[in-house]
Formats: sequence, C-alpha cells, structure tokens
Amino acid sequence: MSLDAFNEADREAAIAMLRPCLDIDRWCEQVADARPYGSVDELVAWAETAASPFTPAEVEGALAHHPRIGERPTGASAEAAMSRSEQSGVDPADAEVAAGLAAGNRAYEERFGRVFLIRAAGRSSREILDALTERLGHTPEEEDPVVADQLRQIAVLRLKGLVA
Repeated sequence: MSLDAFNEADREAAIAMLRPCLDIDRWCEQVADARPYGSVDELVAWAETAASPFTPAEVEGALAHHPRIGERPTGASAEAAMSRSEQSGVDPADAEVAAGLAAGNRAYEERFGRVFLIRAAGRSSREILDALTERLGHTPEEEDPVVADQLRQIAVLRLKGLVA
C-alpha cells in the first residue's frame, strides 16, 4: 500500500490496516488520527512516539497474537504472513537450535508468564537463541522494558513493510 492510500483511507480502514502491525487499539488510533503524513519517515517517527511507552496491559494483549519463536503460524491473515516472513532466519532443520528454542520458550514462559518476544527479522537462529538465553537471566523489572522495545521494533518494521 502507498502512503497516499493510507493517508486517504477512512479512519476505520486505516486502523484495520495498522492492526496487523500491532494489535493495540490506542496505538492504531493515534497513528491513524495523526494523518496525513508527508513521508514514510514522518509516519514511522510518529508510530515510534505513539508506542512509547506501552502500558503493561497493552504489552500483554499484543503478545497474545505473537507465536513462539520457532513455531511459524499458519493461516492467511496479514499478521501470520508477517510473522512467517520475520522468522525466516529461524532454521527448523537445525535440530540443536530448534531444541534450544523449544526449551528456552518453555523456561521463559514459566519464568515470565508470557511468550518470548524478539524482533526476529534480520537475526539468525543462533542469535535468537543467545538472546533468549541471556534474557532468561533478567528480572521481571529488567525484562519488561526489553519486551516493550521488541514489540515497538516489530511494529515499526511491519509498518515500514506495509507502506513501502
């Protein structure tokens, strides 16, 4: 979709376009309501501003839509397609890393009560596993802002792809 098409869409359509990027009502509404944007850079800058900070409830709600790392979602939704693309660097044929990710995901969920979230795009399986291992050592107070930042990064990456 072009930036012009996004700028010209009615409010509800614009919000619906944004939802696969980040399913947080407040963020979608703020980004849609700040239109028109003069450039993609202006749109991205505002999206980052609207994402800072996320409330804990917003983060938890958004995480409900994210699959575990290494478990690519099926389905035809825009969000599923974005997630599959973002996880393309995760090699399911690498049994050692796949087992490490599965075990790490379980440990993370037990420790923090939510899925492990990382901007997977541009990262290898090993880099993701290393980050997961490191983040398992965080306290909840250390991990919460990391998760919010990863969510922001994913939203901005998806938004750039949407209006490219």
